[in-house]
Amino acid sequence: LRSVINKQNIIYVGGGNTKSMLAVWKEWKLDILLKKAYLKGTILCGVSAGSICWYERGITDSWASNLSILNCLGLLKGNYCPHYDGEIDRRPSVHEFLSSKKIDSCYASDDGAAIHFKNGEIYKSISFYKNAKSYFIKVDSNDKIIEEEISEISLI
Repeated sequence: LRSVINKQNIIYVGGGNTKSMLAVWKEWKLDILLKKAYLKGTILCGVSAGSICWYERGITDSWASNLSILNCLGLLKGNYCPHYDGEIDRRPSVHEFLSSKKIDSCYASDDGAAIHFKNGEIYKSISFYKNAKSYFIKVDSNDKIIEEEISEISLI
């Protein structure tokens, strides 16, 4: 695995079960290899589980009964939720996690959008579907949920 990972300029991870994926990665020490690749400048990207995995925590459907918060690789600070507009339970679940103080903030992307980070900082949201957005979501001092749109670059 080390030889394969070390030769890559970009690593793309598809969707699936985030919990199972991370467990297998840890068993094979792939999590350590991916962190080393990230620190040397390899571009890491993906969709769904392949986007959640890079953050400290992700909002995942890895359990069939409900959406849950899962500890992830921690290469990017914060919490992340994909499918924000594409799955009916995503937005209300993020809002509930915020209201109940299970998380203090969350990045989220609609289907067809992604967040581009450079050196651990947000650069832009990339939109490849019409009207797809990414957000930074938090609770203000009056306990109101605030969804801030992240500045975007549209590819359409």
